[in-house]
This record gives sequence, C-alpha cells and structure tokens, in this order.
Amino acid sequence: MENQKKAYIAGGCFWGMEDLFRTQPGILDTEVGYLGGENENPTYRNHPGHAEGIELTYDPEKTSFKKILDYFFRIHNPSTINQQGNDIGSSYRSAIFIQNEEEKNIAEEVIKIVNDARRWDGKVVTQIEPFTKFWPAEPEHQDYLKRIPNGYTCHFERFGTFL
Repeated sequence: MENQKKAYIAGGCFWGMEDLFRTQPGILDTEVGYLGGENENPTYRNHPGHAEGIELTYDPEKTSFKKILDYFFRIHNPSTINQQGNDIGSSYRSAIFIQNEEEKNIAEEVIKIVNDARRWDGKVVTQIEPFTKFWPAEPEHQDYLKRIPNGYTCHFERFGTFL
C-alpha cells in the first residue's frame, strides 16, 4: 500500500503499548524498539537514553496522527515522569517523536486537550522529541503479549476519547 505513514511514541514498557495499538482501526503494523538514545544498535541490555518505544505504521485514510495520540494518552499515564506502573527510569518516559512541524503542532494541541480535560491527577509531562532513528528491538520482544498472553503489562484503556 502506497498511502502509509509512520508514528513513533513511547509510554512505558513497549509490550503493552504494542498489544493495544495492534487492534486499533487504521493501524497496519506495529514494531517495538528503541528511540532517542545515545548509542548505535541499542539492545534491551544496553540502550542508554533510549525510550522503549513503538513504531506504528498506519493508513491515514482510516486514522490520523491526532487519533493515535488520543489513544496514546488513554492507555498510559502521561503525568508521571520516567515511570509507568512498576517500570521506573528514562527508558519508560512518555514521549512523542515528531518527524515534522505538523506532527509537533498536533502533539502540542492534543497535550493541551488532555491537560484541559483534567482526567489525570497531574499535568502531562510527555516529552516532544525530534525523531532521529528507530532501532527495532530483539525478536523476543516483538509481539510479546501475543505470544505470552499473561505476560507483564501496565497498559490498559483508562478513559474514552479526549477528542
């Protein structure tokens, strides 16, 4: 399919985010990996500064970057700094990796909508970072909760849409 786009986000352990996003309308493919860090070829055991993130391939005729971010803010807690559930550290930060000015503007707009809704206990601390490179995680991390349905996750739908 020619008309595909990619989005890059991080919101804690990548297993749970991937599992929930894979079933969303317009999402064509998901892949977990590392974003925004200091080293080349990061691994699960060596990814300084990288966030555990997800690459979403989507059909812009069936969903949008704005709808993806709406869902993103519903399935993880964007008001905690470097933490989701039991996972603590910058690897588990909330971040949107923007590829252009349009994505930056949409990210800022959705963050304002989420803050104004006051559904979370605190303000959104999600970082807006420039996308540089996505490094796919090792094969054992791909589709983890599909292969191990009772595996660890701290992600779930907390609210209906913010939009």
